[in-house]
Amino acid sequence: MSQFNLLGQRRFAPFFWTQALGAFNDNAFRNALVMLVAFQMGLDDRSVSLYTNLAPALFILPFFLFSATAGQLAEKYEKTRIIRAVKLFEIGAMALAAIGFHTHDTILLLVVLFLMGLHSTTFGPIKYAILPQALEPVELVGGNGLVEMGTQLAMLIGMIAGNSLMLVAGIGPWLASVATIAVAVAGYIASRRIPSAPATAPDLKFNWNPMSETARVLGILRRDRAVFNAVLGISWFWFFGTVLIAQLPNYTRETLGGDGSVNTLVLTLFSIGTGVGALLCERMSGRRVEIGLVPLGAFGLTVFGVDLYFARHGAALVQGLDWLAFLHGAGSWRVALDLTLIGVFAGFYVVPLFAFVQARAPREQLSRVIAGNNIINALLIVLAAGFGLGLGALGFDAVETFLAAALLNVLVAAYIFTLVPEFPMRFITWVLVNTLYRVRVEGARHVPEEGPALLVCNHVSFMDPLLLMANLRRPARFVMYYRIFNIPLLRFVFRTARAIPIAGQKEDPAVLAAAYEAIDQALAAGEVVCIFPEGGLTRDGEIGAFRPGVLRILERRQVPVVPMALRGLWGSVWSRRDTRLGRARLPRRFRARVELVIDAPVASERLRLDVLEARVRELRGTLA
Repeated sequence: MSQFNLLGQRRFAPFFWTQALGAFNDNAFRNALVMLVAFQMGLDDRSVSLYTNLAPALFILPFFLFSATAGQLAEKYEKTRIIRAVKLFEIGAMALAAIGFHTHDTILLLVVLFLMGLHSTTFGPIKYAILPQALEPVELVGGNGLVEMGTQLAMLIGMIAGNSLMLVAGIGPWLASVATIAVAVAGYIASRRIPSAPATAPDLKFNWNPMSETARVLGILRRDRAVFNAVLGISWFWFFGTVLIAQLPNYTRETLGGDGSVNTLVLTLFSIGTGVGALLCERMSGRRVEIGLVPLGAFGLTVFGVDLYFARHGAALVQGLDWLAFLHGAGSWRVALDLTLIGVFAGFYVVPLFAFVQARAPREQLSRVIAGNNIINALLIVLAAGFGLGLGALGFDAVETFLAAALLNVLVAAYIFTLVPEFPMRFITWVLVNTLYRVRVEGARHVPEEGPALLVCNHVSFMDPLLLMANLRRPARFVMYYRIFNIPLLRFVFRTARAIPIAGQKEDPAVLAAAYEAIDQALAAGEVVCIFPEGGLTRDGEIGAFRPGVLRILERRQVPVVPMALRGLWGSVWSRRDTRLGRARLPRRFRARVELVIDAPVASERLRLDVLEARVRELRGTLA
């Protein structure tokens, strides 16, 4: 099923439109405020600068003050009730904004800006925590992609609408007021259709002290190292995006020589690119939470950020170009392509990170984890503003600031990927598997979402662990022959995936004993373990007799057993059919069509080895 089908389903569509309309209003109001202050109130340059710099600070302040409290609300109470209350609050805020627009009361408008920041702060933890409740695990990446796409486009349209409506001579404040109130009302109407989303921690003891609760939320966030570093990655995305968007007006005017229409064009290219990248994540990940796309996204941000500098730098020779004249200029399409691809790779980068946090964080703490994420995001947005101002004070122009951010991205990405080697490991796995094979998975839902399980699969090629690793929704500990585990180029992947090396009793009894102990500890910790019970690769494409090791594992720990089978691998790259007399032969089938078939779990108490072997043979069918 396509991710776009979600837009026709009540469990997703009303929330999608509620979120998109809220993003529109945030940006429409903020840009209308800036246009009013900058062009219609007759203020001097110093006053305009004061208000335009104060506005972002007032909007971001509630994220520091109230994110932790908002996280508690989203955990303790039913989420749709909070959403509807927030949308009613938005209607009231926009009514106050209308008064401020007509009276030119800047103090009232700045108060409204703070209130809209509070609106976004309260909605934020619900925005991403509600998706795992409404969507199936296989829909999580697609749903996040749609939300990210909708948010980017709504923000873009809101910015354009806020600017355009307020600048209409004579009736600008009236048009901006009507539009923002109407959108707020539409958002409330959409929220009335959102299905119930029960509280995930109804017994949570509410802490009204925002300072101590913020410290507690950040402590919860740090408990899972992988989740915390994914949050750091998300926050870096906001840093990078803030630097980029803040510099675009100067870049448009000074480097591209464009007018306001060119500024709108470059914003549009970046927003559309991000939306496209977000939507492509589902297809590229095979509808799984595939964090292997994150390094790809980081790589693209740097490559096209650097190329943006080389595409055009220095002062423009001609000023005042409109968007059409700009596109007809030499080298302009390269600039347009760079901006679009920066957006595309930003989508590859951030959507899997959000889906990873949603899938990995405990359900009863997810809203507070998202609240912690919002606090760190706000901090990085403030640092991004300081970064841009600091480089500007040092004499950097906009395109040089882009270059500095793109190069800094290399260091930040390397730091995060060093802290969590699972990210580059998944990237290597994703590239290898998608380069060598075309994989279809059947029955992915049969792998339990929680708790321990023992996966049992036939063993066809040296790539089996990587192929399974890339196509299972849950991380699994693979038990593999120690000589394969120690292959130099793949050792990093296997060690990072915490694979368990095993040897025969006659080869190395110590390694064998350590393997059984590690398997038992993993199952006791609620992890998934995958074994190949034939004890080695098939030599003729047929499934060999299962060895009794699987029973030895189950004697120590009774867990569900999930039969699986790989089809179509025999004769593909890295199967034994490609080797003869110790010399590699040319691959018989490059980019082979491969199927992974997963059956329903079997209770270990009733398990017989011959029955398990027969079931795997049946799943495998006539193909190997």
